[in-house]
Amino acid sequence: MTRHVEHAMGTVFSLDVRAPLAAARTPDQAPARAHTRSDAGRAEQAHGHAERAVAEETVAEESVRRAVAEAVAWLHWVDETFSTYKPGSPVSRLGRGEIGLADCPPEVTEILGLCAEAAEASRGYFTACPGGRLDPSAMVKGWAIERVSRMLTRAGAVNHCVNGGGDVQLAGAAAPGRPWRVGVADPLRPGRLATVVGPPSVRPVTAGGRPGLAVAGPAARFAVATSGTAERGPHIIDPHTGRPAAELASITLTGENLTMIDAYATAAFAMGRAARKWVEGLDGVEAFAVTASGDTWRTSGFPGAALPAMNGA
Repeated sequence: MTRHVEHAMGTVFSLDVRAPLAAARTPDQAPARAHTRSDAGRAEQAHGHAERAVAEETVAEESVRRAVAEAVAWLHWVDETFSTYKPGSPVSRLGRGEIGLADCPPEVTEILGLCAEAAEASRGYFTACPGGRLDPSAMVKGWAIERVSRMLTRAGAVNHCVNGGGDVQLAGAAAPGRPWRVGVADPLRPGRLATVVGPPSVRPVTAGGRPGLAVAGPAARFAVATSGTAERGPHIIDPHTGRPAAELASITLTGENLTMIDAYATAAFAMGRAARKWVEGLDGVEAFAVTASGDTWRTSGFPGAALPAMNGA
């Protein structure tokens, strides 16, 4: 298991990698062909399989360590490229008109293209220019987290959680037979949870005569993104009115990949009560919202449940 915490892009990122790794193989997975061998031959074969398994696991762990280091370096590069707080970043210079898009790294073009897609899908509630100033930050963080997740997957870390400021991309499971669970903070009651989210494919089963859970396969991915006022106050602007959105205290979206889920969460918060109908029309996306008055609502397929008992309510 590998865990790493990194401060970048004005927030805290955590990378949590769980076993087993894709490249690891245990001795009992080796072909059983010892029936025609002597006891000594079988012992020698088992010893050889065990040594190879240990070596393969070591290689897999080293691959993951390199991927984590690469991901951390890349997050800092993203910060240097997209930060609107750094006057010398390509995005800051582009926003001031000092350089053109062709002078920026190609990732800037990619991000602005994704922003345009989100703006069209959300009827303009998502914008790369809040307040009339170029600032694609609402797209960049989710995109960066998802990219880090894919780096880890390529390195063999098929079970992991990447968290950036509370927005999460998950893959696989927390442990064999145990799915990832993500707690969503109650924006109006600090220290309490409003809901807990699990992967959409988790479903009740019976194991040994007792209720259990069937976990999505190791390639399963899901993302959770929350937008709200709890941490930063009223900071999301409704592009259609130019005023801070105020109908919701928070909204959490779930789906497969964080890039668009995070951007859609920003747009949904700006929409307010209209977000429910909009999210219901999105393929593979679900929502849970806490209104400014403390009421809650969820879309029909939201994979979570309110937890008043756990919160001592």
